[in-house]
Amino acid sequence: MSKPLLFPTSVVGSLPRPAFVLDLINDRPPLSTECYTNEMQAAVRYAVAMQEHAGLDVITDGEWWRKSYIGVIAELAHGFELGTAPDGRPMTVVTEKLSPKTPGFIAREVTFLKTITSRLIKSTLPSPALLGERMWHPEKSAKAYPNRDDFVRDCVPVLRRELELVSDAGADIVQIDDPHLCLFVDHDVRGRYTDPDAAADFAVDMVNEVVSGITGVKIAVHLCRRAGGRARGEVCHGGGYGPIIKHLNKLNAHHLTMEFTAPQAGDMTVFRELREDLEIGLGCVDVTPGQVDSAETIVSRVRKALQFLAPERISLNPDCGFAPGSGAVVSIDETYQKLCNEVEAARILRAEFA
Repeated sequence: MSKPLLFPTSVVGSLPRPAFVLDLINDRPPLSTECYTNEMQAAVRYAVAMQEHAGLDVITDGEWWRKSYIGVIAELAHGFELGTAPDGRPMTVVTEKLSPKTPGFIAREVTFLKTITSRLIKSTLPSPALLGERMWHPEKSAKAYPNRDDFVRDCVPVLRRELELVSDAGADIVQIDDPHLCLFVDHDVRGRYTDPDAAADFAVDMVNEVVSGITGVKIAVHLCRRAGGRARGEVCHGGGYGPIIKHLNKLNAHHLTMEFTAPQAGDMTVFRELREDLEIGLGCVDVTPGQVDSAETIVSRVRKALQFLAPERISLNPDCGFAPGSGAVVSIDETYQKLCNEVEAARILRAEFA
């Protein structure tokens, strides 16, 4: 039996959208369903080919079918009001009680992806607490959900059903995106809550309810300090992972993706405190536009992690998705170079630890 591949490489989820993909998802111009599907399939084939040519072991479709990585919830349930932010990003707010909508939007992403690649596939879903943080409004949502947590709880069965379908469609990894949980590392964020540890526990409990009993697929949880907002110059959250380690250890997950290229991510000694069965998707590639890490820089970050983690527990990935907001203009050629450097770093490490 062959040994598992050391230092597998992947993206976190999103890839930059070229101008024509932005036009497609924003109906510029409106197209028939058949024409839209054909053009988007061609676009996703390109995204996959780019990842494969760079040499990635685990790929996604770049989340190109989605107007928003979290707004995809509006494809899965009724009850949302859709709008557009001043910078062009889609805005989704819950205004009515959630009700069933035809499930399977994310599962169909996986089904198509399986037809065009033989590599491992990652699919992504937003966490319930993240949806509560971004989509609940104290005024617009009050009639349906006076309490934010009640909205979060109603998101659980919607996401759970989609996770079941994504698993059935053949995804190898399903990643729950939860930057909301990660922000409890920040002293200022913690100060906004009467009991920040209880709020973090609630976020973990909701993820655990979504994934409970799911088998046959690796469950990952993605953590970041809003790298997209940082790239846009909106926010800069800081703090090491220490304050949330006990919460991370309660997650019913196999894998955590954790950012470590930014100084505010803190010290890697926290790995000593994590459950030993958790794989770590090491954020070792900076997603900041204009910042291209060399393979040697990436290797140096992984070597720091190897002081605390066995090689078998580490995979390589960027800190976050490469598209900081669906309206962002980010160079896909620059992203390709970053991925090539990530793969070269893995090659160097495999030669060293084979």
